[in-house]
Amino acid sequence: MSTVTTDTRTDRLYQLLPAIYRLRDAEQGYPLQALLRVIAEQVNLIEDDIGRLCDNAFIETAEDWAVPYIGDLIGYRPVADTAAEQESGALNRVLVPRREVANTIRYRRRKGALSLLEVLAGDVAGWPARAVEFFKLLGWHQNLDHRHMERARTCDLRNVEALELLDGPFDRLAHSVDVRRIDSARSRGRYNIPSVGVFVWRLKTYTVSHTPAYCMENAGPHCCTFSVLGQDAPLFTRPEPETEPTHIAEAINLPVPVRRLAFERDKALFYGENRSFAIWAEGWAGLDGSSPVPVEQIIAADLSDWRYAPPANHIALDPLLGRFAFPPGQLPKKGVRVAYRYGFSGDLGGGEYSRTLYDPPTLKAAAADSAQAVAPSFYRVGSGQAYARIGEALQQWTQDRPRRAVIELTDSGVYVEPVAIELAPEQSLQLRAANRARPVIRLLDWQTDLPDALSVGMAAGSRLTLDGLLVTGRAVRITGRAGDTASASGVESCGAEVVIRHCTLVPGWALDCDCEPKRPAEPSLELYGVRAKVRIEHSILGSVQINQDEVRSDPLPLEISDSILDATAPDKEAIGAPGYAVAHAVLNIKRSTVFGMVDVHAIGLAENCVFNDCVNVARRQLGCMRFCYVPPRCRTPRRYHCQPDLAVQAAQEDLAAGPARDAPSPASCCACGRNSPAAATAVPAMASWPCPVPKKSSAAPRTNRKWAPSTTCSNPSGRPICAPAWKSTARPAWT
Repeated sequence: MSTVTTDTRTDRLYQLLPAIYRLRDAEQGYPLQALLRVIAEQVNLIEDDIGRLCDNAFIETAEDWAVPYIGDLIGYRPVADTAAEQESGALNRVLVPRREVANTIRYRRRKGALSLLEVLAGDVAGWPARAVEFFKLLGWHQNLDHRHMERARTCDLRNVEALELLDGPFDRLAHSVDVRRIDSARSRGRYNIPSVGVFVWRLKTYTVSHTPAYCMENAGPHCCTFSVLGQDAPLFTRPEPETEPTHIAEAINLPVPVRRLAFERDKALFYGENRSFAIWAEGWAGLDGSSPVPVEQIIAADLSDWRYAPPANHIALDPLLGRFAFPPGQLPKKGVRVAYRYGFSGDLGGGEYSRTLYDPPTLKAAAADSAQAVAPSFYRVGSGQAYARIGEALQQWTQDRPRRAVIELTDSGVYVEPVAIELAPEQSLQLRAANRARPVIRLLDWQTDLPDALSVGMAAGSRLTLDGLLVTGRAVRITGRAGDTASASGVESCGAEVVIRHCTLVPGWALDCDCEPKRPAEPSLELYGVRAKVRIEHSILGSVQINQDEVRSDPLPLEISDSILDATAPDKEAIGAPGYAVAHAVLNIKRSTVFGMVDVHAIGLAENCVFNDCVNVARRQLGCMRFCYVPPRCRTPRRYHCQPDLAVQAAQEDLAAGPARDAPSPASCCACGRNSPAAATAVPAMASWPCPVPKKSSAAPRTNRKWAPSTTCSNPSGRPICAPAWKSTARPAWT
């Protein structure tokens, strides 16, 4: 009798036989059907394989084993040699990503398209870009049969907006032919027939949601800034996605500062809820505060000198400086809140960006016969939470005294209150912001006879974490308890740890409107007698002052990574000790930038860092520095592939090979301010030269700062520059 099968193709060969043969086969027990089923099974396998071969010709439907072969056909080079590895589908999915091969095919298909340059800049560097064909900006006599009315227009001196965009990525004026090559190493030209430029924006836009504005009382009670620190910060656009792959990016699609004229022409494009910026003023001009001030009541103005006074029931707004002003006789009564976007280069310091939150581990109960786990205690502070102020949560935490606790600030508000924390032995506390929130702790001069810093008292084995906060007004002071430095047996206590992650401790405590620090001599972080490991990650800090007992304690371990330290002046210490030659600490620093002198006991490891000013260590035989920039004539541990050592070595090799035809003129030999005509030949022993203390700088504004070891492609104001990039020379705004 025939067996039942679910594959409809199993008996297709048998069904092709004449009926007489099938009848005779049934009389004999279906031996012919069984034979044809075996043959049909192999036919089905071959047919399925042919179908898969057709699918494997396309990257969207190809099997995992076929992806490397497609990549090899188009010239894609994987990150590793797959032939040397074990043949595995899972391994190939990692080594030869399907997405990268598909993107390579997409690039090849769109080869020659202008928009492809923008896509490549975004996919390779992660930077938004705008591609410009400069031949369209040439002034020429047009053919009457092929007129381009939008091109080749001469300059209209009455068109202020077109003049503002001159020589930028959105330039619309006609230029004369520039015969210099756009890739020339000596003198670069733009406007020619074969020239194409790509403008890139290195800065990203970050949001600040529903936070209090800052009242500039020194300018007037009606004057405010969007930034809570009170400095001028340009407002950035909220980039809108492009609708078509072939679309050339416009200003609204890019993270650019909002111009005054553009804002005046179309205020609704930038202002309003879920737009680039907005203002809430409860109780002002009859508004309830549930929605922003209507766009009809906003006036675009230049508030550089605060002289413009808006009419009644209107607000003057300057997006280029991040300022706004109310009518002098119509002030808000219940506070002002704002939402805006600012530009910065990365996820650094306090900000409303996504970051990983690390909860304390769950511990076992203290009782020996109890197997119950004790979860960490959470105290949430903010609007709609159990606690409205940090002090209330700290008071409850002091009463409960849990071993592991988290005080979480859930909104981007400003907390103006004194903060004092005392940790017990083996106690852990996290004072952190919720994910995508940027709370501000504003410390004031509460006491006339005592300091008003954010004070923390550490104990043996205690742990403190500051995460996602912006602290302004005063420093963070961390002290150790007397008697914790050594036990009765003379063995030092250990296990304590201080972690500062994704925080901004404003350099100079506060900023003026021109971004200059108000208290440049004051440190942002003070460590007094702390027997703990200090870790700083993805943060922006001012000066770090360490006061340790050099006789009875080991150097403090200090680890810094992916951060910026700004001492506010070249002659001030970024890391030092008050009243001592060097800080009693061993520094390990990676991927960071330091402005100011570094005076420490030793450097364990310095990697991929920029030291803008002098570095001085007491013990040079410990540790090393690699892939860093260190000014000459500094006392450092041994260096490997550091600058300007490599440049000096190359210059010496050129001198040894023969006189150079284009020898550069001698330049300043180091950030200390000394010029040496023989610097090109006298640097071999610079590792052993003492680092001279630089003279105090004059009152000139602090410029010429390199914010990263890599090339900068846009300045902090957000104005892009055409590739190849230049160095940024302006001081960024702490936002």
